[in-house]
Amino acid sequence: MPVARGLQMNARSAVLVGFTGIMIALVLGLGVIWLAGSGGDVEVQLGDTDFDAGQIWRISEEINDRGPILYSDVAGRSRDIILQHLGANPETGWLAFAARPLGQPRDCFFQWDPDSGRFDLIAGADDTECAEVTMDAEGNLSTGDSILSYPITIDEKNNVRVDINYDSDDESTGDE
Repeated sequence: MPVARGLQMNARSAVLVGFTGIMIALVLGLGVIWLAGSGGDVEVQLGDTDFDAGQIWRISEEINDRGPILYSDVAGRSRDIILQHLGANPETGWLAFAARPLGQPRDCFFQWDPDSGRFDLIAGADDTECAEVTMDAEGNLSTGDSILSYPITIDEKNNVRVDINYDSDDESTGDE
């Protein structure tokens, strides 16, 4: 039995298919370029704009038992903070401030001393020299300088939220 020949494409059909493919690619490419140029500014925002420290009752109890909490900036931007709670009411009395004075290396940070009721600036590494400065429980430095403080809000789920992207030119406690 004879075998039938498959579909044959002549030169004219091949050129037409190739030309059509090139035109489709050209139209798609121009469309992508037009869409890319017609959009507004793109703002990439990854992650939260603030730091959720947790439930007010749990965190205030932790601070009452062990002292203020030092949070290290895991993103490596040197925005280490200390979260402090003053008073008996977990809904008020919240403070958040930088973990070290301006100009000090990241290896220098405040550590709470419960005996003296203040923060002492200590070195995390053996060879780091830190300024001799202390800070009281409310964030007042012994030098009279101010420390960067961050606004705090309590959200609808009773979580403590610290605005870590706060504009550092405006120095206020933001306590609510």
